[in-house]
This record gives sequence, structure tokens and C-alpha cells, in this order.
Amino acid sequence: MRATTSLRELLRGDGIVVAPGVYDGLSARLARAAGFAAAYATGGGIARSMGFPDLGLVSMHEVADRLAGIVEHAGVPVIADADTGYGNALNVRRTVREFERAGVAALHLEDQVFPKRCGHYDDKAVVSTAEMVQKLRAARDAAADPDLVLIARTDAIAVEGLAGAIERAHAYAAAGADVLFVEAPESEAQIETIARSVPGPKLINMFEGGKTPLVPLARLGSLGYRIVIVPSDLQRAAIRAMEDVLAVMRRDGNSRAAAGRMATFAEREAVVGTPEYLDLDRRYRA
Repeated sequence: MRATTSLRELLRGDGIVVAPGVYDGLSARLARAAGFAAAYATGGGIARSMGFPDLGLVSMHEVADRLAGIVEHAGVPVIADADTGYGNALNVRRTVREFERAGVAALHLEDQVFPKRCGHYDDKAVVSTAEMVQKLRAARDAAADPDLVLIARTDAIAVEGLAGAIERAHAYAAAGADVLFVEAPESEAQIETIARSVPGPKLINMFEGGKTPLVPLARLGSLGYRIVIVPSDLQRAAIRAMEDVLAVMRRDGNSRAAAGRMATFAEREAVVGTPEYLDLDRRYRA
């Protein structure tokens, strides 16, 4: 079964799909080993892994290259962050085709101006509803796989208020979006209003420390949310872990005092499948 079809099957099921934010092949492998049914390729996480903030500084091709590795190692459907499509409707067409070639099961496009910024930053700006509708139509027309899941994200709450964001979501559904993503609600009441007012399957962003309050998974499911993404928390955990071990290395010249917080040599090799690769090497050795 194609990854796109598999994700659609998940969305038709009874459960809610939780997709942790991954940003490279290693984090994708870890999410797979943890038993998640889908992974979220976070644009912000990819940018930060390259040393840049989430301010639209990474190109479409840089992201697409990273997506190919994530898809290869995730082993489950990958939902990709396509930002604004990296330009106008013509750019969106090319983005969809490049992301499809990378093997993603879904992608989301947002209605911020280009270059965009993290959905939980201040001072965002959005394009007109009409422009975003045309970009969604371009995305749907460009998709070679009819099962590619097209997700429309609106960042309009911070600019036009909740009512304006909901109005946009309706227009985006009419333009062909399969799933709607109203970004950065700031209260549980707003989360509930979105659930009641926005048609079809809905995605919500749940990460620690953002503008959106954390709501229990069962409650989100009962409201009708079908996908929960947790974009940045794995990377934030990795940052703190690396800082802690670097401090020990700086002090002692080695990491022995932090050994209990590190994967062992053998555990590290198991994560990336070294034993399986060595078995293949022996099989094919002349």
C-alpha cells in the first residue's frame, strides 16, 4: 500500500493519529522504533538542524532532500511541512511534485506571506484568502497521486481573529483541502470552537511551551481532531541532552560522568541498523 493510501486509511479509522516531529533520518528511525503510526517532518526542525531559525531561510530543495531521507527511514507515512509552497501558485506546483518524489504521504501549505515564520512567533502576516485558494487548487492539480493528503493551514487567528480563520478554513476546504489546520489557538475554548465550526478532518499542533494549551488526546479525539503533530519537542530534548554532555566533556575531557544519559555504543548501532547492514555486506561479499 502506498504511504498516501495508508495515511488515508488511518484517517478513516477510529483513533487519532499522533505524529512526532522528526527532522532527519535518525529522528525518523527513533519515532518508528517508538511505535508511532505516522511522522511529521517539521520545517522548523529541519531549519534548526541546519543552524537556522524558522524564518523561511531554507530552500525548497534543501527541505525536499531532507524529506527523502526521512521517508526512507521512517517506515510510516510522513506528513511534510511545505511552508507557503516557497512562493506563488507556480512555486506550489513544483513543491508538490518535488515532495511527492521524496515520498511524503501528506503535506501542508499555509497562508502566511513568503517568507514565513514559525506559527507561534508574533508579527505574522497572511496572504488574501483568494490567493491561498488558488495555491491550494494548484497543489491539487499538481499532485500525481490522487491519494496525496493535502492539508491547508491558516495562521489567520493572530491577524484576523478566530472568526476570520474559520472563514478561511471553509474556503480552503472548498478549494480541495483534505484536512484543515487552524494554527495557534490560544485557549481550550478556541480549540473547541474550531472543532465545531470547521468541516472535515482537522489537525492540531500540540507542543510544550507554545501559544496553544495542551489538551488530553482523548478530549481532542472526542472533539473531532484526527491528527496531532508535536513538531519541536524531540529536537528540544536533543538540544538539552547535547548541552548537558558537552558541559561534562568540557569539564572532564570525556563523557564518562554522563554515560548513564547516553545510548551505549551497541544501542546507537542498533538504532541505525548496523547489524542488518553488516549481514547484507556478508551476503553480497565476493
